[in-house]
Amino acid sequence: MKRWLTGGWAMLALASLAQMPVNAQEGKETTAQTADPSFAAPTAPLNPEQVASVPLQQALTDWPQLARYRADNAALPPPAAGERRVVFYGDSITDGWGRVDGTVFFPGKPYVNRGISGQTTAQMLVRFRQDVIDLKPAAVVILAGTNDIAGNTGPATLAMIEDNLRSMAELARVNGIRVVLASVLPVSDYPWQPGLHPAGKVRELNAWLRGYARDTGAIYLDYHGAMSNAEGGMDASLAEDGVHPTPAGYALMAPLAQRAIDEALAGGTGGKSPAK
Repeated sequence: MKRWLTGGWAMLALASLAQMPVNAQEGKETTAQTADPSFAAPTAPLNPEQVASVPLQQALTDWPQLARYRADNAALPPPAAGERRVVFYGDSITDGWGRVDGTVFFPGKPYVNRGISGQTTAQMLVRFRQDVIDLKPAAVVILAGTNDIAGNTGPATLAMIEDNLRSMAELARVNGIRVVLASVLPVSDYPWQPGLHPAGKVRELNAWLRGYARDTGAIYLDYHGAMSNAEGGMDASLAEDGVHPTPAGYALMAPLAQRAIDEALAGGTGGKSPAK
């Protein structure tokens, strides 16, 4: 057993926790979360030196990080009469929205952030019922796939990523939740996994997302087209590290997301598949 914990599995587990907010370690809500369950403001993500202090047992026993939002979900009341809740569901790009200094997460809107840093679509699929369906939203905005391409939880083909995204969308539709599928943000290199040249895979995955959204009545939210530079990545003004949006990056994304949400809530097929 010791050999497993000190080998590749240990490295994989630690990599997936590299950007996990500190309060995720215990699954406890913060004071800000208690005051306003629609908006959580966790402590800063772990830096590389802190990663080693995260209990490996936690990574092995809660791989999808179900504990991260368990208390927050329990404290979140059902949507009020007439309220059209929206869940933003994703990885660090979603997790940081409104939680990174200088960013704002849709003030006054009944929107709930359920992003977890470092996650892949496989992890998100496992927690989809707990962190999306059970919250009774009218719509969900799904932004995921870049960490799969980076290999955060092991090698993943585009077909595997598409299967996970398709499954999340199907779960949403069968529960009457309207679906917004966001494009993967442009990226030309991953600081934690350099040399993968992901821009082409990102474009290919986004082409599939656009077609799948069209075929199923979902709304396609095109961040990529608005943020991509000539190299297929993002300029430093939008993402200082090439992956995670700056406040300017989130400010560019916000109206695009709001338009997509408005379109999803105004029409579409809701929880039903479109007629063939």
